[in-house]
Amino acid sequence: MIKKTILLASAVTLSIVAAAFWLHYADAQTTGTKAGAALVDAARLIAADREPGNWMSYSRTYNEQRFSPLDQINAANAGNLKLAWYYDLDTSRGQEATPLVVDGVMYVSTAWSMVKALDARTGRLLWSYDPQVPREILIKICCDAVNRGVAVWKGKVFVGTLDGRLIALDAASGKPVWSVQTFDKSKPYTITSAPRAINDRVIIGSSGSEYGVRGFISAYDSNTGRLDWRFYTVPGDPSKAFEAPILRKAAKTWHGQWWKAGGGGTVWGAIAYDPQLDFIYFGTANGVEWVQKYRSPGGGDNWFLASILAVKASTGEYAWHYQVVPGDVWDYDTTQDMVLADLTINGRARKVLMHAAKDGFFYVLDRRTGELISAKPFVPVTWAKGIDLKTGRPIENPKARYEKTGKPIDIKPAPFGGHNWQPMAFNPQTRLVYIPAQELDFAFAVDTSYKRSPVSFNIGINLDALPPPTEPAAKKAAWDRLKGYLLAWDPIQQRAAWRAPHPGPWNGGVMTTAGNLVAEGDAAGNFALYRADNGQELWSMPVQTGIVAGPMTYEVDGQQYIAVLAGWGGGYAVTGGELVKKSGNERNISRVLAFKLGGSAKLPPLPVEQAKVLNPPAQTANAATIDRGRRLYGRYCVGCHGFDAVSGGLVPDLRYSGFLASKGWFDIVLAGALKKEGMVSFGQVLNRQKADAIRSYIIQRAIDTKATGESYAGFPAAP
Repeated sequence: MIKKTILLASAVTLSIVAAAFWLHYADAQTTGTKAGAALVDAARLIAADREPGNWMSYSRTYNEQRFSPLDQINAANAGNLKLAWYYDLDTSRGQEATPLVVDGVMYVSTAWSMVKALDARTGRLLWSYDPQVPREILIKICCDAVNRGVAVWKGKVFVGTLDGRLIALDAASGKPVWSVQTFDKSKPYTITSAPRAINDRVIIGSSGSEYGVRGFISAYDSNTGRLDWRFYTVPGDPSKAFEAPILRKAAKTWHGQWWKAGGGGTVWGAIAYDPQLDFIYFGTANGVEWVQKYRSPGGGDNWFLASILAVKASTGEYAWHYQVVPGDVWDYDTTQDMVLADLTINGRARKVLMHAAKDGFFYVLDRRTGELISAKPFVPVTWAKGIDLKTGRPIENPKARYEKTGKPIDIKPAPFGGHNWQPMAFNPQTRLVYIPAQELDFAFAVDTSYKRSPVSFNIGINLDALPPPTEPAAKKAAWDRLKGYLLAWDPIQQRAAWRAPHPGPWNGGVMTTAGNLVAEGDAAGNFALYRADNGQELWSMPVQTGIVAGPMTYEVDGQQYIAVLAGWGGGYAVTGGELVKKSGNERNISRVLAFKLGGSAKLPPLPVEQAKVLNPPAQTANAATIDRGRRLYGRYCVGCHGFDAVSGGLVPDLRYSGFLASKGWFDIVLAGALKKEGMVSFGQVLNRQKADAIRSYIIQRAIDTKATGESYAGFPAAP
C-alpha cells in the first residue's frame, strides 16, 4: 500500500511537472518570454517536420534538404505574394546567412559576424549583438566579410566570428554566455560558415586555405565552450605523433614539407548529420597553393583536400572519405552542400548523400560507406571526361594538368565552380534537386616566379594568363560564356529536368516547399518563385540589390512567410571585375525581407547616388613600370579590388580614387592609414617603388577607361 501510494504520488508529481513545462513552453511560443527563447534540442530537430512553422537549423533539418512542408503559399496563389516587412541592416557587405525562426523569433547573422533577433511577425528588433570584429582582418579573407548563419540550442544562439571566436549568446537577451577562440590568432584563419548544434555539441570549421593554414573541424560543449573533439583534414609533421590513425595513412599521399604551411583543406561550408548513423558529413577546401608542386612537390593525392568526409558525431572518429578531386590543382573545394535523402536507385533503396560539386559533377554516394553510386556533369566540364565508377576517380583530361604540360589552358568550371557555397535544395515530392548553377571558365598557368606571401592569396597561379583589357575579342568571348541559372536536377537519372536562366552567374541559394515552389533571389536584384515541377516563374519582385543568400520559410499565427537576406557580395562580387556587371545589379542594400500573401509593406525609394567622375592624373611612368604594376596588382590587390582594377560594387573603384594624385596613396598602401576601414598596410611585401608601380597601372586603367568610355570592348564603364 505504501509502495502504491509513493508511485501514485510520483506519477502526480511528474504530471504536474510535465504540465507546467508544456504550459510554460506554450506561453513562450505565444509571448516570447525570456525563459522560453530558442528551446531547441535533439528531439525537436530530429522531428522538425512536426513543427513546419519553425526553421530551427541552417537548412531546416539535419539532412540539409531545405524543404519545407508548408503549403499555404503555393503554385496556385504565389502571384499574390507581397512584401510583409523589411529590416535594414547596419552593414553594406555581402549578406549570406539563412535566418532561423523558433517560436515566432527570427535569429540572423549579418556581415561582420553580427547577430540580430527580430519579431518574425513584424521585423521589430528584439536585440542586437556586435562582436566587434577588427576591420583589418579583411587582409585574411578571400571572399568578403560574410557570415552564413547561426545555430540555436537550449536557449542559446551560437555564431562563429571572422576572427575565430565561437560565441554563445543568451537567446532571450543577446548577451554573451561564453566565448572561445577556435584557432591560433597568429595564423590567417577566419570563420565564415554557420555552426551546427548536435547533441549538446556545436560543430564549426574555419576558412583560410590559400593563406597557409591546416584545416580541421571541431566540436565544442554547448554549455561551457570546452573543446570536445577535433578532426584534422591534413596530416601534420610526420616526425610527431599523428592526432588520429588515419592521418598516418593520409601522410603517405603528401610530399615535401607540406606541414610548414599547413596544407590547407579547411572546412568552411556544408555540414550534414544522420542521427541514425551518428555521422557528421562535411567537405574540405583546396590546398594552400592551387599549383601542387608548391604545396606537395612530387604530387600525390593529398588526402583530405577536396574531399567528402564522414566522422562520428559523438567522438570525431574517422568513418570514411571520398576524395572528389585527387591532387587538386583547380581550386575545386568540396565545401558545397551535402544533402541526405533516401532514394530508390536501380530498384534498390539507398541512403544517399548528394553533392553538386564545384568541379561540375553531381555526385551520389552511399552515406553509410562512402561508396560512389553515380556521378554526371551538371554544367559543361573540360578538366575531366567523366568519373570512373569502379575506382571513383576522375578520368582527367591530360592537358588540364597545366603544371605538368607547362602550357596555359582554359578550364571549365572556373575556381568559382559550377556550384559554389550558395545552398541547393531537394524536394522529396518532385524528387528533384535545385541547384544555383553557373558557367565560368578560367585560364590556368603556373607562376614560375611565385614566392609564398604572408599577406595575400598563395595560389601559385600566373594571372597574366588572363588576357588584359587591351584584347577586346578575348574579353567579349569571356563575357558571352558567362551564364547562371536555376537548375532542377534528377539525382536518380542524373539529368536536367528544367532550367530557369539568369543574366549571369553568382545568384542566390534556393529553398523548396510542399506548395510546389522553389524560391531563389538573383544577382540582378530580383526575388522569385518558380513551380518546382516544371520551372515556370510564378512571381518575381525587384528588391533593389543582388541576393546571394538562401531563403527560408516559416509560419506564425497561422500565416506563412518566406524570408531572405538581401545584400550583394561574396567572392565573385569582390574579385570578378568588369565581368560582374553581366550578372546585373552591383548595388548593396543590406536587408532582411519577409513576404506573405497579401502583404502591404513597400520598400523605400533607392538613394540617389552621386555620379562618379574619372579625372586621372597625367601618366608619368613608362610602359615597363605600368606592366610591373599590373603584375603586382594581380598579386596583392585583385582579391579585394577586382580584376583589371574594376570594382564589383563593394569596395572603392581605384580608377576613381582621389589619392592617385597625392602622397595619400602611400599613406594608405604602405602605412595603413585606412586600417580601421579594412585597408591594412602592405608594407611587409611592398616598398615605395612597387606601390608607385601599382599606382601607375591604375592611373593607366583610368586614362584608358576615360578615353574609350568602356573598360572592355562593348561593355560600358562603371558609372
